[in-house]
Amino acid sequence: MLEQDKKRYWKQNLKYVGVLLSIWFLVSFVFGILLVDELNTIQIGGFKLGFWFAQQGAIYVFVIIIFVYVYLMNKLDKKFHCNE
Repeated sequence: MLEQDKKRYWKQNLKYVGVLLSIWFLVSFVFGILLVDELNTIQIGGFKLGFWFAQQGAIYVFVIIIFVYVYLMNKLDKKFHCNE
């Protein structure tokens, strides 16, 4: 891989990581801690939404983010011809 391609590859990888970590921060910290009182006014399945985000939602979103990252990186690897 050329030096220019390595920089483009790394830059795209950092974009993916930045966006995915921002989503995780939003769900786990903002929804689970800062907006918990506002979200607790909404109930889903008998549970307050703020409680759900703090206890379950952040974990589910994190697992989904792992699969999304794997998919995006496989796609990026194929684009730059560095896949296994």
